[in-house]
Formats: sequence, structure tokens, C-alpha cells
Amino acid sequence: MTPATPTLLYIDDDAGLARLAQGGIDAIALDQFMPGLDGLETLERILAIPGAPPVVFVTAAQDSAIAVTALKAGAADYLVKDVQGEFIPLLQVAVNGALRQAAMQRARDEAEAEVHASRDRYAALAAEREVLLREVNHRVGNSLQIIASLLHLQANSATQDDVKAALSNAMGRVAAVAQVHRRLYTSHDLKSVLLNQYLEALLEDLRRSAEGNKMSRLTLEAEPIEIDPDRAVAIGIIVNELVMNAVKYAYPDGAGPIHVDLASEGDDIVLAIADDGVGLNGKTDPRSTGMGQRIVSAMASKLEAEVERDPAHSGTRVVLRFRRVQTPPPKSANAAAG
Repeated sequence: MTPATPTLLYIDDDAGLARLAQGGIDAIALDQFMPGLDGLETLERILAIPGAPPVVFVTAAQDSAIAVTALKAGAADYLVKDVQGEFIPLLQVAVNGALRQAAMQRARDEAEAEVHASRDRYAALAAEREVLLREVNHRVGNSLQIIASLLHLQANSATQDDVKAALSNAMGRVAAVAQVHRRLYTSHDLKSVLLNQYLEALLEDLRRSAEGNKMSRLTLEAEPIEIDPDRAVAIGIIVNELVMNAVKYAYPDGAGPIHVDLASEGDDIVLAIADDGVGLNGKTDPRSTGMGQRIVSAMASKLEAEVERDPAHSGTRVVLRFRRVQTPPPKSANAAAG
């Protein structure tokens, strides 16, 4: 297919501007000196038109200052004409170059517009995804809170001590998970949880749910450490289990202090739950099923944490140490081979 011949408009009077207004012009050859018109002023008027065609500035003057001014004003090229008309072939070359330059500029503008549009679409999708995630966490958190409340009501109405204890323990575990979702949907960051705020809210839930005055001396000292939601859940469940264990077994004759401490040491996070109760010398409570210890071990494994008891502490002090950033799982043999 033979490409269409571009339509060139040579402007040297008012008629040229009138023709330009009709459209269908691919390029313009603009004379500097015209009857009643100034080329540079006309160039400014042409380029003010949206989507104006490229302009090749033409003049018989040898003054280079005119050329520089025209090019700075937006002309695509500059050409000196002669009275014999020998500049016409050069004009064709200049026009073709101006058309190619205009085509490349249009392509760049379209590409940039597409990039901006894609970026806007991505930003809109990301914002929509964040809203949806926040809504999901809100709904999950509400559902878990309802479950925890139902377990609390059931525990209060239970007549058997072992049933009451089992329901209370289940309620605490559900509340620990619910607190993570509550933190997520009230936070600007859906990828991390501030542990100090999370643990404070979790311990407040435990204080409200505990019978009598056994939680009156439950304290927390925690640095503002961020962690991903999955590991925050594991930490919350561990704290719930160890605190409830201290409430039930550390002080057989009443209540006593229970302290939770969270601190960073280099690349590690250290979590400690301590009481001043009977410690390891106390007799094993016959009500204990060992479920709490198994849950702590499972959650510690999820955290890749080292768990140990502090032998120097007079009561019971359990210390967990784990990496701030979890070690990525090793690649499978198939993935390595691929």
C-alpha cells in the first residue's frame, strides 16, 4: 500500500490561517515575512491550537537569531529560501523530518498516557484491595469476638469446673486471634501488627474476662515492635496460654503479680512471661491436661522460637527468643532442579 501524501500548508498571508482552521493539514511551512503578518507571532498562534501540525519556519533572511528564536518557540525545523526556488527539495526533506518527529512525539505521548493510565488503574485496584482486606478483617474480627463472647457466656453458665475452665481457655485463644484482626482493620498497614498495642489490648481482654481479682496485677512492658499478622497470632496465643497457666497454678492461695515483657535484642525478639508464685517446686495440679503446654510448643515451633525456663527466677519465668525476620523455607529439590 502506498502511503498517503501528506498535506502541506504554506502560510504567507491570512488565507493560510483560515485554511488551517478548516483542518486536514499534516504540516505547515511558515514564512517569516508576510503581508500584514509576522511569522514568529503567527507561529505562536499556530502552536496554541491543540494538536497543531508541525511547523517548518521559512525565511529569506540570513539572520541566525531568527532561526534560534523560531526553534525555541516550537518550530520543528528552519529553512532559508531563495528566489530561484532551489529550496523546494530541501523543504520537502524538512517537512518529512518534521512529520517523523511529530509521529514519534505522538507515540511517546500515547505511551506516557498509557503508563499513567496503567498506574492509575493499579493504584485504584490497590486501594480497592486494601478496602476489601480491611473489610474482611473487620468481619472476621467481629465473628471471632462473637464466638469469644458466646464461649464466655457458656463458661459462666457451666456448673462443672473442668467444663468452665475448658470454655474459658477456648475463649482466650479465640480472643487472641480476634485481636490481630481488630488491629489489622483499624490500622493503616495491613501487613504488620504493632506488638505492644496488640499485647496491651489482649491483656485487657484477659483482665475483663478473669474471675475475681486474679488479673489485677497483670502488667506489660513492651517495645513498639512490628511483626506480620501470622506470627502475631502465634505470640498472642502463647501469651494467653502462659498467663492463664500462671493465673490457675502460680498462686494456689489467691492472686499475685504476672508480668509480660517484650523486647528486641539485635535481630532477635525476646518474650518473657513471669510470675512470683510456687514455681517448679509446686505440686502438679490434677486439673492440668497439658494442653496449654502442647499449644505453646506448637506456636513456638511456628515462630521458630527457642523456649526455656529461667532457673534463676524464684517463681516461673518462661522466655522465648525468635528472629525478628523469619527464615524463609528452603526450596524443594524439584524447584532447585528447575
